[in-house]
Amino acid sequence: MKPIEEIPLSEIEAARKRLEGVALRTSLVRLNAENVPAAIHLKLENLQPIGSFKLRGAGNAMLLAGRDRLRDGVYTASAGNMAQGVAWNARRLGVPSSAIVPEQAPETKLDAMARRGMRAVRVPYDRWWGVITEHGYPGMPGLFIHPVADAAVIAGNGTIGLEILDDLPDVDAVVVPYGGGGLSCGIASAIRGLKPQVKVFAAEVETAAPFAASLRAGSPQTINHIPSFVDGIGGKSMLPEMWPLARRVLAGSLAVSLREVANAIKLLVERNRVVAEGAGAVPLAAALTGRAGAGKVVCVISGGNIDTAKLVKLLAGEVP
Repeated sequence: MKPIEEIPLSEIEAARKRLEGVALRTSLVRLNAENVPAAIHLKLENLQPIGSFKLRGAGNAMLLAGRDRLRDGVYTASAGNMAQGVAWNARRLGVPSSAIVPEQAPETKLDAMARRGMRAVRVPYDRWWGVITEHGYPGMPGLFIHPVADAAVIAGNGTIGLEILDDLPDVDAVVVPYGGGGLSCGIASAIRGLKPQVKVFAAEVETAAPFAASLRAGSPQTINHIPSFVDGIGGKSMLPEMWPLARRVLAGSLAVSLREVANAIKLLVERNRVVAEGAGAVPLAAALTGRAGAGKVVCVISGGNIDTAKLVKLLAGEVP
């Protein structure tokens, strides 16, 4: 696949105008906690209508595609959130939608897909990851919206970076969940276009951290992926088409443990009354280690779609 190039600021600004009335301009609030290593702020993408930032990238890609290319519908490969973003926008545009999902996709996310009229095709994890690396699924009708390696999706995600700078112009660092790089690279592209001195860090969980492994090796790596309650990020490998961009625009990877993520979810609920899924809490877990710096740090709470049973366990201090 051809490497994804850095998204021009003009395309991200155009995406912001395109997404007016589609995606919410979400709140940026201070973390209500003492004795933390930085002035931590939370960008609450869990408050989007689908509970996730994915509304932005999917919406921008589908609006740019136009009705002719959407005539036969759309589909994506997703553990849940991108599927919901595609389904929400497809219903709004009046076209059918489908998603290839891994067998272990959370029921919360599968139920949300069904509510929005999306057909879910469950496949083994390895086959699902193959759809992402191959950019399609043979025999599936409609336009494929890649969840990560799509310039229009990345530009839509980048609108979060513009909003962060609007609300906190003197931010020192931004910490973003890293799944395949579409969110972190979009935000980093926007911020580099306006304030290149601001560091944008990827945040990964130690059980599935392909970007960290690739940075250590100096090339895209395949890892031993260990499934966990952090189901929204952590692929089997670093996507080669995303590697040059991620290496250039991101300041590094901050990998954290499952226990640290569990603690961050509990802290968000108890102190800010914010419900985050595992992936959404990884940036806060990383910021709490102090590795993102001691200044003004923004953590992108990317989503809040977590099974209630898992949340109950996490609030009880367990790691599901």
